[in-house]
Amino acid sequence: MSTPSMPSAPSQAPLKATEPPAIDVRSLFAGGREVVLLHNGERYHLRITANDKLILTK
Repeated sequence: MSTPSMPSAPSQAPLKATEPPAIDVRSLFAGGREVVLLHNGERYHLRITANDKLILTK
């Protein structure tokens, strides 16, 4: 009797140490214009302006 094998997770290429991860902001905003980021217990607001720029405020 054989045991079923577990499916393997897709492999990802390791990031270069000098290259930070890239995140498409559309995935963060989910159709909205503002998100709140939490960092060390502090709240930061990241907004898309009327000119389609990003503004980060505390």
